[in-house]
Amino acid sequence: MSCFLLNSSLGKKLVMSITGCALVLFLLFHMAMNLVALVSPEDYNSVCRFLGANWYAVVATVGLAALVVLHFVFALILTWNNYRARGTQRYAVTVNEPGVEWASKNMLLLGFIVVLGLGLHLCHFWSKMMFVELMGQHQNSLGYKPTNGVALIAFTFKQWYNVVLYLVWLAALWLHLNHGVWSMFQTAGWANDIWYPRLKCGAKIVSTLIILGFAAVVIAYYVCPCYAEAAFETLGDAAEACTEACCAGHAH
Repeated sequence: MSCFLLNSSLGKKLVMSITGCALVLFLLFHMAMNLVALVSPEDYNSVCRFLGANWYAVVATVGLAALVVLHFVFALILTWNNYRARGTQRYAVTVNEPGVEWASKNMLLLGFIVVLGLGLHLCHFWSKMMFVELMGQHQNSLGYKPTNGVALIAFTFKQWYNVVLYLVWLAALWLHLNHGVWSMFQTAGWANDIWYPRLKCGAKIVSTLIILGFAAVVIAYYVCPCYAEAAFETLGDAAEACTEACCAGHAH
C-alpha cells in the first residue's frame, strides 16, 4: 500500500483526497464553532474552555497539523511530477481549455496563500490560546485569559487591515475548495457525465457555506460594536450592553 501511495500518481491523488476530506470536515466544525461567537460570546468562551489545552484537543491539533503537512507535501510532489512530465511542452504557448477553471490550474498558488493565511491565524489565535496554556501561563501577551476567545476575536478584527487580510485568505480558500471538494470525489471514481455537474455544484455550495460562515464573524466583529462590548462585559450585563452599543453604533 505504501508503494502504491508513494509511487503512483493515483496513489498520491488518493492521499490528497483523504487528507483534503478530513480538512474540509474540520473547516465545517471550526466554522460552526465560530458562529457561536455571533449568537452568544459567553457560550463561545465556554467552548474555548472545553477545548483549551486538554489532551484530546492537543492530539487533534497534532493530527490536524500532520494532515496539512501531508496534503501540502503531496501537492508539491504531484505538481513537480506534472511539470517534469510535460517536458519541452511546458514552454509552449497554450490557451485556456473550455470548461477548465482558473482555480484548477492554480491550486498550488492558492495553496500557498491558504498556508500563509493559516500561519497568520495561528499567530493571532493559537499562539495566544492553546500555546499559552501549554506553556503553563495564565495570560497571553495581550493580557487576556487564553480561554477568552471572544476577546481575541474582538481585538483582532477591530483592525481594518486584519479584516482585509482574512477576507483575501478566505477568497483564496473558497477558490481552493471549489476545485478541491469535487476533485476528491473524482479521484474516488464518483465522477461521470451525470454526477460531474452535481459534484461541482455541491462543491460550490459547501465551499460557499464554509467561507460565508467564517466571513460573517470577521465582518460582524468589525462592523457592529456590540460584539466588542459583549466580549468584555460580565455575564449579567452582556446582553444589555450589547443592545445599547449596537443601537448607538447604528445611530451614527
